[in-house]
Amino acid sequence: MICDVAIAGAGPVGATLALALADADLDVVVVDARAAADTIRADRTLALSHGARLIFERLGIWTALVASPGAATPIAAIDVSQAGGFGGVRLTADEQGVPALGYVVSYRALSQVLDAALAGARVGVRFGASVRSVGASVDAAAIEIDDQDATLRARLAVVADGAASSVPGIGRRRLEYGQVAIVASVALDRPHGRVAYERFTRDGPIALLPQRDRYALVWTRRPADAPQLLALSEDAFLASLSARFGARVRGFVQVSERRAFPLALEVADKIIGPRVAVIGNAAQALHPIAAQGFNLGLRDAWELAQMIVDTPRDAIGSSAMLARYRRSRARDRRVGIAFTHGLVRLFGNDAPWLRVPRGVGMMLLDSVPLAKRAFGRAMLYGVR
Repeated sequence: MICDVAIAGAGPVGATLALALADADLDVVVVDARAAADTIRADRTLALSHGARLIFERLGIWTALVASPGAATPIAAIDVSQAGGFGGVRLTADEQGVPALGYVVSYRALSQVLDAALAGARVGVRFGASVRSVGASVDAAAIEIDDQDATLRARLAVVADGAASSVPGIGRRRLEYGQVAIVASVALDRPHGRVAYERFTRDGPIALLPQRDRYALVWTRRPADAPQLLALSEDAFLASLSARFGARVRGFVQVSERRAFPLALEVADKIIGPRVAVIGNAAQALHPIAAQGFNLGLRDAWELAQMIVDTPRDAIGSSAMLARYRRSRARDRRVGIAFTHGLVRLFGNDAPWLRVPRGVGMMLLDSVPLAKRAFGRAMLYGVR
C-alpha cells in the first residue's frame, strides 16, 4: 500500500508539515526515532518570529503553546550594537505594526504541544521508528525503518531529520566556523522589559533573549575559550559577560545551566530528489546569530504543505511538483543562508578598520524608516 506523504521526523518542523496536511483528506504518516511522544531528552531555547506565530495560529496550536509551562515570552524590541565601536539599531514591534517581533520558547514545551496536536490529528504517527534509508522508484518513495524491519512506501517522502544523509543524491556541505556557543540562563536585578540584545564583540556575537523572568544567553566564543568559561565561578562568569556589554546591559546577578556546542553551517546540495523533499535543519542548519534557521525551516514546512494540498493526488511527489517547490523556496532559502553567514563573517572579524563601516551601516539602517521596516519585515516573515 502506498500512502500519500511519509514524513521522517516528528520534531517541530516535521510535525508542522503533518498538522498542515491533517485536514487535506490525504494519507499522511510520520515516523520518528523517539521511543514515544513527549520523550525530549535535552531542552534548548528557540526564537520564533512573528511569521512562525502566524503559522502556529493557523494550525490551531498557538493558544496551547502560550498556556504551556514553557510559555512563549514576547520580544517587544531588539537592540543591536557593537563593542568597541559606534552605531546601533533598535527594532520595535510598534514600528513593525505587530504585537511582538518574536517569541522565546522552550523546545521541549513546543514539542509537547505539537505531539499532543499530532495525537488528535488525522495522521498516522509511528514512534520508535529509526529511518535507515530513503529511496525511490518511478511511482513511490521507499523509507526503510530499522527498528521495525519494514518499508514504508509513499508518493512523497519528506525528510525533516538526520535521515537526510541517507537519501541518494542529497549531498551535504559543512563549513566549520571555528566557534562554539556557550548557552546559559542568566538573571538581572531588574525586569528585562521584553527587550532582546545582540551584541557584537571581538570574541564573537552575544545574544540575550528574554525568557520568562530571565534571559537565555547565547555567547559565541573560540573553542579554546569554552572550557575556561564553563569552569569560571558564577561571579567571574557574570563579570566577564558584563564587561562585554558595558553600559548596554547592567545588573547580571545569576547564571545557571551553562553548556557549549560547536557551530557550523550545513547545507544540503539539493532539497529535492526523486519522490523526496528535504526540509528544516535537514536542508539547512544555520549559525544562531540571527535566529533564522528554525523559522526558515517552518516556512519550508508550511509552503510545502500548501503545494501538496494544491496538487492533484496522483501528482503528489512528481518531478513537476517538486520542481515548483524548489523554485518557491529558492529565494527565501538563499537569502536566509547568505544573510546569516554574512553576519558571521562581517561581525566575527574584529579588524579595527571594519568597525567604522559597520557602525555607519547600523546608523543608516536605524535612521532610514523604509530601510528599517524592510529589514524588519524580512526578519519577521522571510524573503519572498
